[in-house]
Amino acid sequence: MTSELKTHLSKQLAEAQSKYTYFLLAVAASAIALVVQRTTGRTLDWNMIPLGLAVTCWAGSFFAGCRNRCYFSSTLYANAALLQVHDGTHPDVSSNPDIVASAAQGVREAAEHNSSMANFWGHLQFRLLVIGAVCFMVWHVIEMMGVVPNAK
Repeated sequence: MTSELKTHLSKQLAEAQSKYTYFLLAVAASAIALVVQRTTGRTLDWNMIPLGLAVTCWAGSFFAGCRNRCYFSSTLYANAALLQVHDGTHPDVSSNPDIVASAAQGVREAAEHNSSMANFWGHLQFRLLVIGAVCFMVWHVIEMMGVVPNAK
């Protein structure tokens, strides 16, 4: 595989991951807005507990998506620094081969940690979004049961 093809595929993957994360962020924010709109003017009741859990999960999903983006950016920054270390252009690393190897190892470990954390937050973002949707559906069923005669 050529270097240009690898670079192109890496860019495509990063772009797809970013779009997916931003899509999930938008879904979580929209879901919270929907709940606010549907409950405006209503009094608090015990049957709203699943709804509160849904909003909490969606807020957690939004937070997780933001953390994912932070770690993703940190990974990109570490990868750029690693390229500078290998090229000998990093301002804080001398040209001594032992120092270059040590710096490269440290930056590589940081990039791997950041990538692992971005992955963790990305998975959490999706899971919380789905759990929130399930809680919302439970609330919705409870609401529908309140409308049906003799369902209580």
